[in-house]
Amino acid sequence: MYRSLKPMIVLLSFLFLFSCNNEDLLNDALTDNTDTPDGNGEIISTPCDFTLDNVSANSTVEIDCKLDLEGKTVVLPSNVNFEFKGGEIINGTLDFSGGVIDGKLLNYQLTITGDAQLKEPTFFFDPERWDIVQGETSSEVALDNNQKLEGLIYEIKRLGGTTFEIDEFDAYFEVSKVTSTTTNQNYYPSKEAVNVPSDFNLKMSSNTHLRVFPNDKKKYALLAIRDDSNVTITGGNLHGDRDEHDYSSGGTHEWGHLLELHGAQDVEIKDVVMSMGSGDGMKIHSLNHNFQPNYIPSQNIVVSNCTFDANRRNNLSITDGNTIIVENCTFLNAGIDTPNSEGTAPKFGIDVEAYRTRGDDGELIFYEKATDIIIRNNTEKGSAAGGFLVAIGDDVTLENNTVENGIGFTLATGVKIINNRIIGNGDMSENGITAGKPGTETTYNNEISGNTIEGYGTGITLYNKQVKVFDNNLVNTRNGILIPDEVEEAEIYNNTFTSNVSGSHGIFVHIASADNVTIYENDFDTDSYGMNFVNVNLDASAANNEVLVRDNTFASNQTTRVHNSRGINVEE
Repeated sequence: MYRSLKPMIVLLSFLFLFSCNNEDLLNDALTDNTDTPDGNGEIISTPCDFTLDNVSANSTVEIDCKLDLEGKTVVLPSNVNFEFKGGEIINGTLDFSGGVIDGKLLNYQLTITGDAQLKEPTFFFDPERWDIVQGETSSEVALDNNQKLEGLIYEIKRLGGTTFEIDEFDAYFEVSKVTSTTTNQNYYPSKEAVNVPSDFNLKMSSNTHLRVFPNDKKKYALLAIRDDSNVTITGGNLHGDRDEHDYSSGGTHEWGHLLELHGAQDVEIKDVVMSMGSGDGMKIHSLNHNFQPNYIPSQNIVVSNCTFDANRRNNLSITDGNTIIVENCTFLNAGIDTPNSEGTAPKFGIDVEAYRTRGDDGELIFYEKATDIIIRNNTEKGSAAGGFLVAIGDDVTLENNTVENGIGFTLATGVKIINNRIIGNGDMSENGITAGKPGTETTYNNEISGNTIEGYGTGITLYNKQVKVFDNNLVNTRNGILIPDEVEEAEIYNNTFTSNVSGSHGIFVHIASADNVTIYENDFDTDSYGMNFVNVNLDASAANNEVLVRDNTFASNQTTRVHNSRGINVEE
């Protein structure tokens, strides 16, 4: 004990002389527990001079030495409490009948059976005490790492722990092997992952690194929450194997995910870094199909302050779930090519895409549903195909995001793209916002408002019906708003179009069918026409279509052009 106190006394003296007013440093020094595993202290190795043979009920045993159980099982009387005082218990089993044990006494050489509880609900994981191999290793050892870490997490939960904390740790995990010992030997990625159970918190630091052991599987998951609820995962770095992955079996190998929420409910994911997955950084989806009685959606999910980088497919995919918030996250380089692997489609920062088909009767069959989703205050850069996409989903709000590769929706209702900064790199072939797609009846009741869109060939491309576009600021686009196909029941108002791009238009309606469209109270200052209608409503089916243009203000070189079109009414 003298050896551990002397450095502390010297440290306190130095701090006092250096700054008597620095209370934070003094408090840190006073509370530093260098005798505990989580404080990086050494365990006392002096053998104990007592045994547990005569422990009485309702007693407390202080462990300040190394107690070797010699391979025996010690059956304890009721309500025995074990206090950690710098020592350890090894090489045996404690069979409790009620009672408490300090989590600092747990290690891979001690088995706990019976009815025991941890002294504190928070358990600090010390890798040195759990025989988990760090650094490069073999598949067999990485599989052992998987089973040991997950097994310990579930053991801590069994003992009443609610929080599992990991600090400095860097290890590989084999997640591509079937470990089931039953007759059902099918491979389920979210089962073979390291799982986090219900009513539990996994807390990692920036020094924590969990890595996928390189494999040849088309799908895998490193970390998973499967059919569990009330779970929090914070911090840590999750690393995929995309540049070491074996793709030789053919196919896209696009489902290697780092974090999989599979029928997960009431979950918070915060401050996690996910990079280099051979598929997605994170996938959120359901157990079973929407039309099945055993369908379990993911719901009540919050993903915040996370960083996604260079995952090979999407950085984040949401294919089934509801009541989901994604906020304050950074999405980088989704789907890009790397030196050892090419990206694979769709290559978006976020992709909301619930699978559905049509039956023989023409009715939609929903295998998955993605609804009630908020994507806000996020940053996106470097995505190969696009920033954020609602491919198939309903009631999705994208708000206050800063993106450089655009926002879009295709088969979607109730989408709101509001108050975003969509700043391109000046590539005139790109779209800032793509709203809808040609020839679909299932995209309607959408809103685009309050956005700043700058540096795109087209600021907003509009399709479909029941869309409102207002209060947007479109800067230096070749076409502020482009309508290239069929649009009906649309309102476009109170937008500002400013562009010095040569030949730029504010609104360009080209070879399109436009009906019940109102364009009003917009401001135009563009190089060419403020509004340009070319070959609009020429099909026989569009003979009665009408577009009303009124109360707009022009500072453009040219105001409004109507060429080879009909049903365009320009007033005031």
